[in-house]
Amino acid sequence: MAVQEARQGGADPAAHEGGCTCGDCPHGAREGHRRAVAAFLVKRDEYATGQGLPAAVAHSASASRQWVSEELAQAAEAVAERGRAEGAAWLTRLWQRTAVVVWAGVLALLLVQALTAIGAGWTSARTAGLLSAVLLAGALTAASWFHRARGGALAPVVGEDNRLSTSRAVAGSWVLLVAYAVLVLVGRLAAASDHRERDALIDGLELARGAGVVTVLAVVCGIAVLVRRVVGLRVQGQRLQKVRAHRPRAADLLTDDSGRGSFADIQYVVINAVALAFAAVRLARRPDQLPDLPWGLAVVVLVSAGTYLAGKYAEGGRPVILSVVRAREAGDLDAPIRTGDDIEIRGTGFVPAGAQGADRLARMVVRVGPVNVHVPLVPVVGGFDNPADDLLTVPVPADVEPGRVDVQVVTAAGVETNRYAIDVTE
Repeated sequence: MAVQEARQGGADPAAHEGGCTCGDCPHGAREGHRRAVAAFLVKRDEYATGQGLPAAVAHSASASRQWVSEELAQAAEAVAERGRAEGAAWLTRLWQRTAVVVWAGVLALLLVQALTAIGAGWTSARTAGLLSAVLLAGALTAASWFHRARGGALAPVVGEDNRLSTSRAVAGSWVLLVAYAVLVLVGRLAAASDHRERDALIDGLELARGAGVVTVLAVVCGIAVLVRRVVGLRVQGQRLQKVRAHRPRAADLLTDDSGRGSFADIQYVVINAVALAFAAVRLARRPDQLPDLPWGLAVVVLVSAGTYLAGKYAEGGRPVILSVVRAREAGDLDAPIRTGDDIEIRGTGFVPAGAQGADRLARMVVRVGPVNVHVPLVPVVGGFDNPADDLLTVPVPADVEPGRVDVQVVTAAGVETNRYAIDVTE
């Protein structure tokens, strides 16, 4: 529907042009980004079928390819700019949504407590639980307001690549549960009048009662810190390619940077969600102590954390050039590589995860000797034929001197491949 609207010109395309970020405006940042994407897709598919080429370049395959690549690169940059504006506006509005979700959770807790109190009666534990939830919700709402430009309460779990961090989200969930459990004990302790009840509540904070949950809390928090360090070192060492996202998405918790489901992330989230649910039920049943997470379940969480950390060490890899050959079209004679010829660079890892967008592909550069050659965008219906993750096609520029020269690829993430020597003849 968006593509059809772009073909027909849309409704009042001059209105706002996507620069507005007000929440109720139909022509806001989100609408501007959607229109820019639709217009880009139409342009890409038209160029893929040979439409829209000016007569001055239509006679030359290399000239038309270069012209199409430049046009698509400029259009892709406009789309990326709209995407960044839409992401910033989305983050600004997110703090209100997080606050609504938090207080909706408090209301749900109140309803559950009211329903379960029928027949059993209202107890001081229920009052302490409700007041603790209100205090925690108030703190989260205040934090959301102070970080309203960065996603509200979700700001601490957004990584440096502008994606939701699985390790931080899991650690944050355990921190909130333990904080809530301690607040419940504090509330009950403040309301207790009998010294034996106060002693029992203090004993509920003993390590022997909550060793399992304390161990899990320490491990998941350590994993969150360690994963950040591991990823940072791997990026600096060019062993991992990271591309910044336009905005965080809930799917980031279960997928890799390219949007594919990640086993390490999924199992980490699922197992910790199950353990959190068990701990919450135990707290509801025994509000006089920290949730006594059984060691069997705690060990399962630790194994899951180890798997997640191993997955972070194993992911990624440096892009590699395996071979460089002269590109040959049907009917061409076999010949050595000369200036002006197209060469095929075969390898792996040329397109980093999350860099499949045209604006990222347009940033790829191939060094042929001392000359930097931007990889041309070759559109096909529904995507791009060049560049690809395992194959790049670029022309050998006329400024390259005949002789042995090195070829090196610089990806959209700024990572350099190995150097591959080729012979260029006159």
